[in-house]
Amino acid sequence: MVRTRAVIAPGKIICVGLNYRDHVAEGAGREAPEWPLLFAKFANTVIADGEPIIRPEGTHALDLEVELGVVIGRQARRVPVEDAMAHVAGYVVVNDVSARDWQGNKAALREGQKGDGQWLRAKGSDTFLPIGPTFVTTDELDPAAGLRLRSWRIPGPGRPGAGERQLMQDGTTADLIFPIPELIAFISRHITLDPGDLIATGTPSGVGVFRDPPIFLEPGDRVRCEIDGIGSVENPVIDWTADSRQR
Repeated sequence: MVRTRAVIAPGKIICVGLNYRDHVAEGAGREAPEWPLLFAKFANTVIADGEPIIRPEGTHALDLEVELGVVIGRQARRVPVEDAMAHVAGYVVVNDVSARDWQGNKAALREGQKGDGQWLRAKGSDTFLPIGPTFVTTDELDPAAGLRLRSWRIPGPGRPGAGERQLMQDGTTADLIFPIPELIAFISRHITLDPGDLIATGTPSGVGVFRDPPIFLEPGDRVRCEIDGIGSVENPVIDWTADSRQR
């Protein structure tokens, strides 16, 4: 286990959508994908533990997603499933922050609103990928055995339940639809994975957009994502201002 103040700076960031059975089930009318649903984030999204998540102007529906991050250690190109884990260096905890209205989720849309039609802005805006400070090597834990993932929203001052943790997600990697070896084999078939690349493997159920009523992150809130055996990443939420990106 390695703890560092500096956030791990990945090369490529490849994310997987709808990769937990319980998360698929919580969205009415959705079906499990036949193959991994991939999208990308970029370096502008990455922040460290304690740094602020900036809610951009124009969105009102910021949401959290605790995820297991897989860090590539050896170049992987057209790797078979049985050899995939030899290309993994270790794991980190990540938070796949999402603007649900820009993503086009119906529960997040106000009257007359439409989503972007794709996820780049909704998933790829500045500060939308907090990464925890702890890196755990593959010999220290086994996600296939089932790692517990949890996330909490901590309301800010003046809001109901201010300062108290509200458990949002509580799942396990045993619920993954496509386990890590299958993800690496699928991705590396067409996209070469290099040392330092990060795969965000999907999120369990409990996200804010599927609550009744929906729960979205507001300025002043804090959000904490935690994975047993790896640790946590916790960040405050602030609104965008002209100088909020300076850090």
